[in-house]
Amino acid sequence: MRASRFFISTLKEAPSDAEIVSHQLMLRAGMIKRLGSGIYTYMPMGLRVIRKVENIVREEMNRAGAIELLMPLVQPAELWQETGRWDKMGPELMRVKDRHGRDFAIQPTSEEVITDVVRGEIKSYRQLPVNFYHIQTKFRDERRPRFGLMRGREFTMKDAYSFDRNVEGLKHSYQTMVDAYVRIFTRFGLNFRAVAADNGAIGGSGSQEFHVIADTGEDALVYCPGSDYAANMEAAEAVAPAAPRQPAALALSKTATPGTVRCEDVAALLKLPLSQTVKSVVLAAEPEEGPVQIWLLLVRGDHELNEVKAGKLPGMANFRFASEAEIVASFGTRPGYIGPISPVGPVTIVADRSVAAMHDFVCGGNEEGFHYTGVNWGRDLPEPVVADIRNVVAGDPSPDGKGLLDIQRGIEVGHVFQLGTRYSEDMKASFLDEGGKPQLMQMGCYGIGVTRILGAAIEQNFDARGIIWPASIAPFEVVLCPMGYDRSEAVKAATEQLYADLIAAGIDVVLDDRGERPGAMFADWELIGVPHRVVVGERGLKEGKLEYQGRRDEAATPVALADMLAFIQSRLAG
Repeated sequence: MRASRFFISTLKEAPSDAEIVSHQLMLRAGMIKRLGSGIYTYMPMGLRVIRKVENIVREEMNRAGAIELLMPLVQPAELWQETGRWDKMGPELMRVKDRHGRDFAIQPTSEEVITDVVRGEIKSYRQLPVNFYHIQTKFRDERRPRFGLMRGREFTMKDAYSFDRNVEGLKHSYQTMVDAYVRIFTRFGLNFRAVAADNGAIGGSGSQEFHVIADTGEDALVYCPGSDYAANMEAAEAVAPAAPRQPAALALSKTATPGTVRCEDVAALLKLPLSQTVKSVVLAAEPEEGPVQIWLLLVRGDHELNEVKAGKLPGMANFRFASEAEIVASFGTRPGYIGPISPVGPVTIVADRSVAAMHDFVCGGNEEGFHYTGVNWGRDLPEPVVADIRNVVAGDPSPDGKGLLDIQRGIEVGHVFQLGTRYSEDMKASFLDEGGKPQLMQMGCYGIGVTRILGAAIEQNFDARGIIWPASIAPFEVVLCPMGYDRSEAVKAATEQLYADLIAAGIDVVLDDRGERPGAMFADWELIGVPHRVVVGERGLKEGKLEYQGRRDEAATPVALADMLAFIQSRLAG
């Protein structure tokens, strides 16, 4: 590619609404242009990266035995109504009507469509297993689109769907996809981690997320440095304290604590560690029939409630935070002084494992301006229902018993699910087994955020000068920067010969023949992030040398003109 025949549009400054590094750099490098809230045009430079990401994904999916098809962007509402997701998805699902008033969805995912395809095509166990995938535009009407391609409304995703005869087959298909994902992210050249995850709105039994490690990541990843244990914060187990609960040493006392509505304030006033206080969280569950049920969830003052875990408590599938009126009616006081001792209304109390192990603790006194001190289970209030309902913290013991947990930030770029019969049951996707009896297909689904990979890769690979792409997904692998290309026949001839040699060797190279000044030319390609740069100049040519500089290198390296092709090949191979 010659730069003069391509489209390069760089900016010195990012627009003011670009919040994070990847958004800023993609706009400055001319890779994307904003069209509307969360909607972007992929410019030629950015599209080259997307196509390289897609090619790697496609090669590894094909290698894993998946079969490519292409499902429509617009999907009939009837399919979503069969699974109940037409109503459950909420406002993120973009709903439209055609000229006849019929309802359609702009697809955010394709479980319903692929299940409809397979239930019409697969009749016998002999046709299973099968795994279909496509790379297609998706749309999710995010409430607050932000961070460029990281949380946009329109994006490109690879989603695959496996269908098996039984659970054992599903597990095999699932592991095949996990292995393919490891190869894909390794080929991207990214530092990543696979973690156990919650299934969320997709449903099913088990799932794993793939995260690109980055300090700016939205997700907290929990892992054990001494073992293979890894999970996202939503799914990470907080194990019960190993030591038994100590006996009571203090008498129960109702202590004045005026103006202290936070555990931190109470601990400071009483000159106690925060870990000796208990935080009360009041939730309301609304069953399909009957009155609202009030729940009091207790976590240690230095811990935080895990809402996903809370939502898995029996009877808490559709909870919300209680209103102040509901709190006053149940506890006789406003928020800030709530506790588990003698609520005035019917309340279900659940204590986190760490709270159940506490003694002589501090909690709200159910009276404004007062807290109880010296509280003990069994003596001052009944033994609680105990559950794991908190976020883990660094230093907690690993659930596998092989060390202590640590936490790092990550950007989710892939997710794999064992769906089981979540969709095949609702949509009656069955096959005839060896005995001629109908059986529901066991499903798995597997997604990769293709366009999100760009933002995640940049968040992991950048410096003050711009993007640093891994060579496998860079818009170009090598850029040739001739000094005086239009003024020196020697420079032009050497550049053209090297350009031809690199192309013949199958290397993705761009020749900057725009006639830009060296400083401006270097700044453009450093911003764009091409990983390898070769400078051709008259002075070096007189000594038979060119200058090579890797994007992460502090200084250039002189390389003999005759050796440059082999040198570049060795760097790309490394």
